[in-house]
Amino acid sequence: MGNVPTRLTADQARRVAVAAQGFAESRPRGPVTRAHLRRLISRIQVLQLDSVSVSVRAHYAPVFSRLGPYDRDVLDRAAWSHSARSPRILVEYWAHEAALMAVEDWPLLRWRMREYTHGRWGREIVKKNAKLVDDVVAAVSELGPSTAGEIEEFLGAEQRGRKGPWWDRSDTKWVTEALFASGVLTTATRVGFARHYDLAERVLPPEVLAREIDEADAVRELMLRASGALGVATEQDLRDYFRVSPARAKPAIAKLVADGALEPVEVDGWKQPAYLRAGQAIPRRDRGTALLCPFDPLIFFRPRVERLFGGFRYRIEIYTPAPKRQYGYYVWPFLLDGELVGRVDLKADRTGDVLNVVGAFVEPGRQPARVADALAGELRTMASWLGLSDVSVGGTGDLVRPLRRVLG
Repeated sequence: MGNVPTRLTADQARRVAVAAQGFAESRPRGPVTRAHLRRLISRIQVLQLDSVSVSVRAHYAPVFSRLGPYDRDVLDRAAWSHSARSPRILVEYWAHEAALMAVEDWPLLRWRMREYTHGRWGREIVKKNAKLVDDVVAAVSELGPSTAGEIEEFLGAEQRGRKGPWWDRSDTKWVTEALFASGVLTTATRVGFARHYDLAERVLPPEVLAREIDEADAVRELMLRASGALGVATEQDLRDYFRVSPARAKPAIAKLVADGALEPVEVDGWKQPAYLRAGQAIPRRDRGTALLCPFDPLIFFRPRVERLFGGFRYRIEIYTPAPKRQYGYYVWPFLLDGELVGRVDLKADRTGDVLNVVGAFVEPGRQPARVADALAGELRTMASWLGLSDVSVGGTGDLVRPLRRVLG
């Protein structure tokens, strides 16, 4: 493509990346619908799942960040229920990490399911328990959607005493999780975030189950999807999006380049070569304002975040002892007009009926008053979305005083 640049400035690369993730578009004026959700998933591909719920669970947040306040039941029904009038459009699997992805994309990861025949972890436990594997499948066949604990209970109390070597899981739970990883089981629904397993054949449409894709074709398609979600990316960026090994990714990327689907480019300040999705527009101005949860696809890969956003170093500090945390327990970076300008440690205080800003920080060189003014609006919107009546501001960080002034 003769009109595709061979070199991008750092600003151009950042604008491409932010736009590719859907932040350059206006939010819907009316209620967010299944159609909006389907379109968003076709763009960003995955919603990562995580058990932490200090403010809101991770898979709900990227939808809010891009589409604004929405009824979370829309996402719940799309992921964990099915009817003739409202068919399931999302399914769980190890896409990035544990994630929701489009149902029709499930066959793209069959090669990974084959790789995980004995599970992702605890494989020796599964290999030594062939009969238990059959027993778990038979139990789910009879029970229908069930938690690992319910499956264990059904199989008999003696299983509860047989513990695996890690995380104090029973053999039954290891086997159940392995069957999920291998594609025999999938998530039928979640209740209180607890996964209820069922046979994949009872959850997924027959045409999805019947679809077989050659591994090389599937990996190539995943790299193409990743390039669309990232806009401009190094090989390492592309690999990380679906956690694909170099051995699989390199030939896939080479073929996409040869076919003209990816265009090699250089980005100012990037040490590694990059690839631009063919036909990708280069935005002329910065757009996109949103709070980003730690598991947002825009900031999945921390080395990429530093490259894109002028050295913005971001780490999750959940497992860091409190006295050693730099910014807080569950910190949301703040995107303002396409740039990361601050971060806030947020906690939904249901008892106090407030969204609590435990700490707030402005990035060096940014204007605190401007950041606080924009951030206050996003926080009010988020509080309302979560059903909380107010926003409270703690005492940690250099942005708390200007933020308090704006919030009154």
